[in-house]
Amino acid sequence: MSKNEINYIWTDKKRTIFGLPWSFTRYYLTETKLITKTGFLNIREDEIDLYKITDKSISRSFGQRMFGCATITIHSKDVDTPVKKVESIKNVRQVSELIDKHINMMRDKYSIRGRDMFDVHNDSYDDNDTD
Repeated sequence: MSKNEINYIWTDKKRTIFGLPWSFTRYYLTETKLITKTGFLNIREDEIDLYKITDKSISRSFGQRMFGCATITIHSKDVDTPVKKVESIKNVRQVSELIDKHINMMRDKYSIRGRDMFDVHNDSYDDNDTD
């Protein structure tokens, strides 16, 4: 393995008609990041550090269910991409669990929990409030 080669844990393409991977959107999961690469001539890459992910959900449209695909919607504390959709992928439950596993590994590595990423402000607290 060369020095510049990245070790991908999971990779898939966005599926289009009939659940076939005929698109120019590709998803990569490494131990530390979720990477989305889109485009053919002009390529755009977007990365989210796994420890910044705060929530995720799975949705399946009727067409996706017919062809065994689903979409994972990820919410993160990433500045440029607070919401990321990993659209029309196969084996969504296994991918979701794989993402969870690596999120927890990265949070353990950096000693971060989900509550550490939220700004906690209690606006209802008032020093002069007496009952």
